[in-house]
Amino acid sequence: MKSPLLTLPGAVPAEGVDEGVAAHYGDLFREQRALADGAGFVDLSHRGVVAVTGEDRLAWLHLLLTQHVSDLPAGQATEALILSANGHIEHALYLVDDGETVWTHVEPGTQDALIAYLESMKFFYKVEVADRTADIAVVHLPAGSIAEVPEGVVVRETPYGRDLFLPRADLEAYAAQAGPPAGILAYEALRVEQHRPRLGFETDHRTIPHELGWIGSAVHLQKGCYRGQETVARVQNLGKPPRRLVFLHLDGSEVHLPVAGTEVRLADDSSDGRKIGFITTSARHHELGPVALALVKRNVAVDAPLVAGDTAAAQEVVVEP
Repeated sequence: MKSPLLTLPGAVPAEGVDEGVAAHYGDLFREQRALADGAGFVDLSHRGVVAVTGEDRLAWLHLLLTQHVSDLPAGQATEALILSANGHIEHALYLVDDGETVWTHVEPGTQDALIAYLESMKFFYKVEVADRTADIAVVHLPAGSIAEVPEGVVVRETPYGRDLFLPRADLEAYAAQAGPPAGILAYEALRVEQHRPRLGFETDHRTIPHELGWIGSAVHLQKGCYRGQETVARVQNLGKPPRRLVFLHLDGSEVHLPVAGTEVRLADDSSDGRKIGFITTSARHHELGPVALALVKRNVAVDAPLVAGDTAAAQEVVVEP
């Protein structure tokens, strides 16, 4: 779904999974600084939007999600995962209940698979699931923003800012008065700085929640049974995850950023040395310079100097070994 905001001055379209919105509007670092200062907005209208209505909506979702949502107060934001039977991450949901509807936004293009799973689990519960992507656009306001929110718009407020579930027909009019636009690259750079994982970026087919630090924020350890809970409980009580998320400060003298999938090795190893991890997301930060998130083997020493491709990297712990 192509955003109408791609017609704004300076807009350069994003590629890959974020296709449909702007990568930037001509000045990546200016856009980052604006967001960090609480100004402007980010067009996330390419993300999928799923709505769940019905009197059983919270009790039903509580049975399916990793998060405790049966008593979720209206207006309180949370996030949750759906796991496979083996505990691997399949979906990440960012949700809020407005008292009548649970609104959730998900990664672009994943809403169909999510809805198919939810529909298969309805049974006798009084719930309805709807794809609202065509008529609702997600807009992000950074933390500290004083931009007004139109009356009646559902807001998901987090420590990192507010996600607005805005009628898509109002997107252009809202953008005209919401401050300077920032592209998805600026948003992603701040996400990396905040050590926040993203489905499809920090995850692969075998990722479990413990590896990414999603325990607590997206996985509740004292709630009832859900698919994949056995793996979560076993790792929590008896072991450690095989990998851990790290934040990398990259050598700023390199012209090119190591792309997602670039092998990470110990700096003492030769160029054909043993792979101990891989880059998941890299970015150019307005203050920190080139940075990245990576998944590495759990037993890699926290002070070990690393190399991402040909780029020297110093690690910062996100998930404890």
